[in-house]
Amino acid sequence: MTQPTIDQRGAWKALAEHAAGMRAAHLSELFAGEPGRQAAFTRKAAGLTLDLSKQRWRDETLERLLDLALEAEVPEAIRALLAGERVNRSEDRPALHTALRLPRDASLVVEGEDLVPSVHATLDRMATMVERFHAGQWRGATGRAIRDVVNLGVGGSDLGPLMVTHALADYRPEGVHAIDVHFASTMDGSQLADYLSRLNPETTLFVLSSKSFTTIDTLSNARTARDWLMARLLGEGREEGVDAELVMRQHFIGISASLEKMSEWGIAEAHQLEFWEWVGGRYSLWGGIGLPIALVVGMANFRELLAGAHAMDTHFREASLEDNLPVLLGLAGIWNVNFLDVRAHSILPYDGRLEYFAAYLEQLEMESNGKSVTNEGQAVDYSTCPVLWGQLGPNAQHAFYQLLHQGTQAVECDFIAPLVRYDDVEDPATRDHLMGQHRLTLANCFAQSRLLMLGDDAIEDDGPRPGHKRYRGNQPSSTLLLDRLTPATLGALIALYEHKVFVQATIWDINPFDQWGVELGKKIAGETQRILEHQADIAGMDDSTRGLIEAVWAAERGT
Repeated sequence: MTQPTIDQRGAWKALAEHAAGMRAAHLSELFAGEPGRQAAFTRKAAGLTLDLSKQRWRDETLERLLDLALEAEVPEAIRALLAGERVNRSEDRPALHTALRLPRDASLVVEGEDLVPSVHATLDRMATMVERFHAGQWRGATGRAIRDVVNLGVGGSDLGPLMVTHALADYRPEGVHAIDVHFASTMDGSQLADYLSRLNPETTLFVLSSKSFTTIDTLSNARTARDWLMARLLGEGREEGVDAELVMRQHFIGISASLEKMSEWGIAEAHQLEFWEWVGGRYSLWGGIGLPIALVVGMANFRELLAGAHAMDTHFREASLEDNLPVLLGLAGIWNVNFLDVRAHSILPYDGRLEYFAAYLEQLEMESNGKSVTNEGQAVDYSTCPVLWGQLGPNAQHAFYQLLHQGTQAVECDFIAPLVRYDDVEDPATRDHLMGQHRLTLANCFAQSRLLMLGDDAIEDDGPRPGHKRYRGNQPSSTLLLDRLTPATLGALIALYEHKVFVQATIWDINPFDQWGVELGKKIAGETQRILEHQADIAGMDDSTRGLIEAVWAAERGT
């Protein structure tokens, strides 16, 4: 017998009834009537402080949301995820990104196999590779030390490593052979073309990151890179002893779940890193896909990143629901999307090192929870993932904050910032100036969330003002403070959002670990590519697509 969907069950209906009385409540009133509200809605774990006091809720709201989490069996789902059960229902396999950050002395037996030894074998292999690069011992086909590494990947194979290497650029190890890491993901080749015009083929290596090793975006870039290397290293005036096999061995590393396909493409077995089927691409930076991160920050700092994520995993497993950061952050989102009709969500880091964090979360959240069918195949009758976007907060203030403050859309915001920065700068004068700039940044962060919350009540009454100078406020937000931005706290921050996504998916009864919409898009694109290239019959196409294809053919003919 099919179970009723979550919106037909008691806890959801109770929340809907409660929400009817809460929609008119203004955050300014909630704060005025609830002394100690900030402390009551703030929790700490793994070097992070989460302040949820600016959410449009009160104690009773949270109690009812926790009832919803219990009715949706969130505690059981957390246990199943971390135990390696087959929570990816449509693909009938576990989702074990958390296994990638288990310590070496841990054990996780899944279907008769302890996963920890193979995970650490890959990490050890990574460490050996990184050590060779940093010692200047990884040499290209002509004998010169590799200086530039270009990561060829898309989606999780690009966004995760790109985001983390930028965030942790301060943690480059000293006294090692410098490696510059670059990222090329666009299938049109524009990023790659720029690198190839500037880099030296003798000292450049490419990392091919693709779970399936069939992703057309990555492989098209990889073929271009291979042809570029061959043309320049095997052309006229080539050094004696350099051949195609040597170029492939010394200038390519592969990271994939398909060892066979990597070998077929020509990547040396010794230069392959394994990527397991039970890790989704957007959850994969913790393993071999994180090689570019380790090349930038060193293996010790990469292991600290894993340790921070594991600390959040432990908190997720052990903390009670009412003190559990991922659960509370997830419930705040459920409250906004499903009961307050707030269906837009903006990520606003106030630290330039987190420039790519919003882009990373766009994939993590919308690819995971952009679903409209339950695990049992029923069409949902309620909203799931909100539209999520963001930018560095100080820049966004001069871009889309106008909409946040005075637009017609309700938007939930996440403000993210480190408490301390620049206190380790050696020169006292420079340190004082930079710490002053950090305080200025924090002042903007706190002021913006305050104005979004209170509206006109945040401003001293200076007499009547025209409508275009008024602020309604009542925009919900969360504030996430890192003790400081380190590999460990960044790991905890990423894991926090991973688990938040899982909590929401559990309540919505959707699968956050597949992406069939993405797969269908790839299939249709492949068919369309064949038509474009071979001028195949387009009679079966819709009128719009047929006209677009014909426009391309005409442009290529110059007519």
